[in-house]
Amino acid sequence: MSQYLTGFELLEKAIAHHDPNGNWDTFKGTFTVSMESPKGDKRISSIAIDLPASKFKLTTNKEGKLIEQTMLNGNCLLTLNGNADISDADKAAHNISCERTKKMKDYYTYLYGLPMKLKDPGTIIESRAETKTFKNKEYLRLKVTYTQEVGTDTWYFYFDPRTYTMEIYQFFHDESKNDGEYIILSGVEIISGIKMPKTRAWYYNKNDQYLGTDVLDKNTN
Repeated sequence: MSQYLTGFELLEKAIAHHDPNGNWDTFKGTFTVSMESPKGDKRISSIAIDLPASKFKLTTNKEGKLIEQTMLNGNCLLTLNGNADISDADKAAHNISCERTKKMKDYYTYLYGLPMKLKDPGTIIESRAETKTFKNKEYLRLKVTYTQEVGTDTWYFYFDPRTYTMEIYQFFHDESKNDGEYIILSGVEIISGIKMPKTRAWYYNKNDQYLGTDVLDKNTN
């Protein structure tokens, strides 16, 4: 099947499946992500993304500390328990900074905006889709790299060949070293008309070591 699909054709089919009404460019939604690691750590984060307003807000509540980190039109607002006057000690203790807020904005917008985000400037789509087997299942695989100013990692995206559902993504910092991670996607949560993976389980490429799982829930309030 892959011999008849270019990389761009596969991407278009995947986007048509995940965002059938073309809602991503005007996405406005809130959701909760619960993250657990093998160590027993658990973190619950509430994320609000409003692309037309260029707004991102991350709210976390850990050990009785309510942390809100907001990016609005490139400006940063940080509060701890509702107070914007945060001591350097608290910033260090709770990893609160504008740099981290921007990083979290880019992280959540990228991963939950896939595969639509693969049309962003600086993204290099491999010309041909390939048929590859991963964990005993055959997929259509898309290879993606980036221009130097955007990023240096190599990414692979695995799509079901019948439905074009994105079921795995994988990245390498240096593929020759088999570093980086792969992420198994399962379930679906529909938010603002977009089919997002409900559960993501993370593993190291080099040894299949399990790193953790995060679960997406649509906010009902």
